[in-house]
Amino acid sequence: MSDCAAVIRRLHRRRPRRPFVIWSVRLLGALVVVSWLVGDFSLAEWLTDRRLANLQRFLTELQPWPVRQAGGDWSLLVGWVMELLRDRGLEALGRTLAVSVAAMVLAAGAGALLSLGAARNLATPEPMLPGGRRPGRWSILFWNVVVGGTRSVLIFARAIPEYVWAFLFLALLGPTAWPMVLALALHNSGILGKLSAELVENVDRQSASALRAAGAGRFQMVWAAIFPLSLPRFLLYFFYRWETCVREATVLGMLGMASLGFLILDTRARNHYDEMFFFILAGGALVLVGDLVSLVSRRFVRKS
Repeated sequence: MSDCAAVIRRLHRRRPRRPFVIWSVRLLGALVVVSWLVGDFSLAEWLTDRRLANLQRFLTELQPWPVRQAGGDWSLLVGWVMELLRDRGLEALGRTLAVSVAAMVLAAGAGALLSLGAARNLATPEPMLPGGRRPGRWSILFWNVVVGGTRSVLIFARAIPEYVWAFLFLALLGPTAWPMVLALALHNSGILGKLSAELVENVDRQSASALRAAGAGRFQMVWAAIFPLSLPRFLLYFFYRWETCVREATVLGMLGMASLGFLILDTRARNHYDEMFFFILAGGALVLVGDLVSLVSRRFVRKS
């Protein structure tokens, strides 16, 4: 055992040392310490009598109202849950899901179309045919403007968060479902457009080049070669972004638009913490369902 420990110590002393990594870790530790001091954080604030009393009161109010009224009779829980779902919950869950689906359908269509103008191997005078005739100066300039403009649009769309877009559309369209749909669609179209453009740029060129050499047009090449080759990976991105969109649709409802988030904000304003907690759990359940559907769909796409 002593020989083994000696070998381990010797190997430890001979380990490769990288100054950049070592000083990066030290700098990170120093930043944590400075942030703690400057931010005036204190764990003692969590242990005051007032904090503990507030915590106890909050945990008590999380219990469903009928259960508290009956002195802790949890047999009334099922009836309370069914009543909330029947009155408001199912409708809010359906709206949240519908918003996420509508937003992603719009985002997928816009992102796929914009990706054609952002892909540098397609938005060019001689797409997928690098050995063709030399294009003219104005043709090169035109397609450079197309690529640069399309990529700028995609960057702008995804650079602004969904919440900011929702505020803008809320002022224009009022507290309906459309501000959420358009905000989520606009932001995700920028993301899907960027990812789709990279898919087109990295697609196998043999089929597309053969079609181009045979005289196929740009859109014929896209439909017959690029689209089938890119579709599986695009669907993976689509379902991944959809599960994110389900979460964002719940949160955006807190802006006053009809969805599950609106019920969470409303119950919080009326200090009905038991109902608020239930709707939070319902939103979490909806996200889990969305994640499960996304996971199954992505696995199916990979296998196919």
